[in-house]
Amino acid sequence: MAAHTGGSQTPVPPGTKPRLTVLSGPSGVGKSTVVAFLRKLHPDIWLSVSVTTRKPRPGERHGVEYHFVDHDEFDKLVANGELLESAEFAGNRYGTPRLAVEQHLAAGEPVLLEIDLQGARQVRESMPDAHLVFLAPPGWDELVRRLTGRGTESPQVIARRLEAARIELAAESEFDVTLVNTSVEDVVRELLALMTRI
Repeated sequence: MAAHTGGSQTPVPPGTKPRLTVLSGPSGVGKSTVVAFLRKLHPDIWLSVSVTTRKPRPGERHGVEYHFVDHDEFDKLVANGELLESAEFAGNRYGTPRLAVEQHLAAGEPVLLEIDLQGARQVRESMPDAHLVFLAPPGWDELVRRLTGRGTESPQVIARRLEAARIELAAESEFDVTLVNTSVEDVVRELLALMTRI
């Protein structure tokens, strides 16, 4: 698979329908790192900004990392069918605004979603043409090391994440392709090729 090298734009080949790519995988596998590196190289690839009821972490900005809403606002989005998918994790709710995704695809832009397993399954149901990519760790021990090495979460939260990770790893066969995150650069090159392939 070859990475796109021409200029700063990453256009969809002529005559090709823009693709919705869903990147998922267990917590701690490096999804955010991969996405950040991809968008640094190709800022024209549109990444959907999720809605969440979680409180902002230091440095996070509304509308950039997330759209921060309260539970009542989130309920309204769900009731009005404005979310492509939604999920709850560790007491917080997350969702993908449907309209923005549809608008960018209609404009011919490749769209990337970085969501969890539950969300990926919902997207598969509502948008069957979406391409589901599973980001896997090199091994279980490495995933445990990454999760416990963050130092930002309590042992109880880490335990929940590890249990969730076992479930998520078991769902790998539901995805169209698996990329093993041994090198961020390699994964980004392969992901970019998948997003722009005819």
